[in-house]
Amino acid sequence: MQETPTHLPERLSFNDAVAYVQQTGKAAFAAMPVFGDDGDDENATAEGARVFLLLPDEDEGWLLRFIAGPFFTSAYAANDLIPAEEIPDRVRELLFMPTRCEDDWLTDQLQILLGKLTQAAGIGEQMPDYKAQPAKGAGPEAVFPVSFIGGLTKPH
Repeated sequence: MQETPTHLPERLSFNDAVAYVQQTGKAAFAAMPVFGDDGDDENATAEGARVFLLLPDEDEGWLLRFIAGPFFTSAYAANDLIPAEEIPDRVRELLFMPTRCEDDWLTDQLQILLGKLTQAAGIGEQMPDYKAQPAKGAGPEAVFPVSFIGGLTKPH
């Protein structure tokens, strides 16, 4: 049985997280799992995530980066900066964890990014160690149909 730490970092409201980022120059994040079509199934597992990352910014004081996509791929469905005036109320209602974030983390697969953010927040034991798992890839004999790649048409 795993013991729970006696002190867990406190989750912050959006406004408190913004103040934290401005005062410390560190980051704060909130993450939401994304389930597939079987999301109503009680045994469903997350297929990806949405990550809202508050980062320090020299010009504005802070900025919000929205990253979303499936796990186990380097292709994000979204990796956008959201201007303060366009942040939806539902994002402002989330609770954020204080953390730190390095620029090169933003090119990692989503589950690796989440692992690094949670480790830096002191709650990393809640995430599997995806980075230590052996990488799997397609061998040279693998062939992908053109329809899988998409966007290719025969020239006329």
